[in-house]
Amino acid sequence: MRALLVVLLLLLGLAVVADRVGVGIAEDQVARVVADRGGLAGEPDVEIGGFPFLTQAVGGEYDEVRLSLTADDLGQPEGTRADVTLRGVQVPLSDVLSGSVAEVPVARVDGTATLSYELLAQQLGGDTTLTRVGDGLRITRTVELAGLTLPLTAAGTVSLDGGDLVVDVQQASGAGVELPGFLVDQASSQLDLRHPLPELPFGLQLTGVRPAEDGVQVTVEARDTVLRG
Repeated sequence: MRALLVVLLLLLGLAVVADRVGVGIAEDQVARVVADRGGLAGEPDVEIGGFPFLTQAVGGEYDEVRLSLTADDLGQPEGTRADVTLRGVQVPLSDVLSGSVAEVPVARVDGTATLSYELLAQQLGGDTTLTRVGDGLRITRTVELAGLTLPLTAAGTVSLDGGDLVVDVQQASGAGVELPGFLVDQASSQLDLRHPLPELPFGLQLTGVRPAEDGVQVTVEARDTVLRG
């Protein structure tokens, strides 16, 4: 009986190892396809959810595949990142084992791209800082106008306009300094920002934008798409 138990434990251990090895191979293949077909500068980190993996692999369909992309992967400025979840992913086991995954049909894609506040502040230049306040932003910057140096603080909103991220200043005032209203109105226009977003691969569509703790998050989604060129 003890020998049988040892054999069963050994077989279970081998099955777990095989499962994890299979996951690693599949994740590498998906990363390669995503990078190649998406025109990325680097391969993303890929995590295939669910256990055991081999059960999903035999059926050739995976419930959830998570992608994490850095600024280098995306070929975007530092301070950009994206987290994408693929659901209903179809990859035949034979393609995985042969290393010949050419396309990846996906039932649904949901993701977020984060643009750091430091990155957006650089677009406005100077000593600009942006921070989240509730559902909006607080923007501070020193501007030059009519020969005067004006320290401003402003409340702003973020929105999408086509393929652009727009920061719109709705209320501005002198930061601890009494300033004439007309000067504040003229200077506040220098705090508005229109940031073009990169073209999205795989039929992804922009669906929303909101301020988050570490940056502005842009949400994207796609349905019934195929990751291919």
